[in-house]
Amino acid sequence: MPDTPRPPAAGRPSPAPPGRLALALHRTATLTGRRIRISRRDIDAIITALLLPLMLMLVFIYFFGGAIDTGTAYVTYVVPGILVLCASFGASTTAVGVSEDMKSGIIDRFRSLDVGGTPVLTGHVVASALRNILSTALVLTVSLLIGFRPAASAADWLAAGGLLLFFVVAVSWLSAALGLLARSPEVAGGFTFFMTFLPYPSSAFVKIETMPDWLHAFAGNQPVTPLIESLRGLLLDQPVGNAPWIALAWCGGLTLLGVAASGPLFRLRTR
Repeated sequence: MPDTPRPPAAGRPSPAPPGRLALALHRTATLTGRRIRISRRDIDAIITALLLPLMLMLVFIYFFGGAIDTGTAYVTYVVPGILVLCASFGASTTAVGVSEDMKSGIIDRFRSLDVGGTPVLTGHVVASALRNILSTALVLTVSLLIGFRPAASAADWLAAGGLLLFFVVAVSWLSAALGLLARSPEVAGGFTFFMTFLPYPSSAFVKIETMPDWLHAFAGNQPVTPLIESLRGLLLDQPVGNAPWIALAWCGGLTLLGVAASGPLFRLRTR
């Protein structure tokens, strides 16, 4: 006969239930692990996320680099922009993952277990950040092999890594909101095209001064240009001016927009 649970001894209080914060962290960690396992099984998505930025870097360096005058070795100029392109592409896939969850019905199962939208979406964002760390490390490794020679100190590396991670989190939250807004994963992928396109009309691949006059205002004042200039200055030991502060302001604003929009959109889609 199985043992029945014994009541707590007299004078000994029963264990307290976990606090709300601890429960939210546990659920977020569990759902982050779920997203990582799903990503690990999606071989096509892994190959695309890892190889596309590498292919673009090699194309720009070896196909176009000889025709583009930046005043320095083109690989040195272009790698910071490729890092941002890699981050924007990887983070934007969060929208497709969120949309797939909404379409599959798993969210209804989570809600029946009293799991709200915050742990679900945070799990997507954290998994996106971890995926991007891997892809960024791969891009950096290959860039070093083909001639990129940074001159950054340890503090500069930390600052550059922190800025890039903040950008990934910002774009991931914005992508999560777009994934809730989209009615299918295909539409979600289309919604995020603009974010993956932003590095092109910026200082990522050519100097802004070489662009048509009508494009200068947009290229110089969009979110990724100050981020790229900050990474370029930090990694190459060049003056950065106020570019890091502008990049932080953009990332903070995009994060707030994504988080603020995600709550109402999640409640609307699961109502």
